[in-house]
Amino acid sequence: MTANQPLILALPKGRILGEARPLLARAGVVVESDFADPATRKLRFHTNHPTLDIITVRSFDVATFVAFGGAHLGVAGSDVLMEFDFAELYAPLDLKLGRCRLSVAESEELSDIDDPRLWSHIRIATKYPNLTRRHFAARGVQAECIKLNGAMELAPQLGLCRRIVDLVSTGATLKANGLVEVEEIARISSRLAVNRAALKTRAAEMHGWIARFQAAVNGQAA
Repeated sequence: MTANQPLILALPKGRILGEARPLLARAGVVVESDFADPATRKLRFHTNHPTLDIITVRSFDVATFVAFGGAHLGVAGSDVLMEFDFAELYAPLDLKLGRCRLSVAESEELSDIDDPRLWSHIRIATKYPNLTRRHFAARGVQAECIKLNGAMELAPQLGLCRRIVDLVSTGATLKANGLVEVEEIARISSRLAVNRAALKTRAAEMHGWIARFQAAVNGQAA
């Protein structure tokens, strides 16, 4: 993208988008009316800043859009950033949105007799295979990962594996499916991710938006 084009901010669809709206308001960003319409098919929106447009994409795609230059900034969960580990990304700011944890869970029955400290090889269903393998490799545990994009809690019930790695907020979904947490991998929140190349080529604009979002996180209105 050339310097005379608007900066692109990528936002994840779903729950985090709702949490991000007050932050945008505090940062002084007003988005065109279609942005608030849940029925809209639009994916790109203008703002009250001629130099900033917003796109909405799947949460797992935010990091990819920013890393490969399709967007200059994005709101991405630290789980996504750790999973892809793009060298082209810099995540300078914790936005304190979408707080939860990434955990290992297994059935209640298995947890009564299981000791995670004794694991040497495990099979796990997760949508974070790279992150999961790295985590267990650091402990000398070989993790065989089955990649799923949803309904993780069904995997132990249906014999795909005995354990899962997934995001946990209240734990209600795990409980409803007879699962319990046995190990926490990481604390998760959404971060402001930026493209490193854009940070160099459009430094003043990029640093200006980082500072604006930092102030918004601190509760200061633009």
